[in-house]
Amino acid sequence: MATHTEHELMDEISLKYPNKYKVFILNDDYTSMDFVIDILMSIFHKSYTQAEAIMLEVHKKDRGLCGVYTHEIAETKVMQVIKRAQDSGFPLKATMEEE
Repeated sequence: MATHTEHELMDEISLKYPNKYKVFILNDDYTSMDFVIDILMSIFHKSYTQAEAIMLEVHKKDRGLCGVYTHEIAETKVMQVIKRAQDSGFPLKATMEEE
């Protein structure tokens, strides 16, 4: 049988889920739509249809939601986007913000 102290300890230990972060691609006037679709399919594992819809959202609303991830994964995806864009000569940027 649990003692009073054990119950208090169990109440203090609650499951805390890691914060989630939204990753967005930002619009610019130079990056090709095809490149954005390629990024969405390769880095964010979107289907062509999903990637096209997000690319149009970026084009119309200046940013598009690519996904929601833990901090480390979101940070990695932002860095992958920026590196791939730089390597390809595009100024494409991605950002993350807490959900």
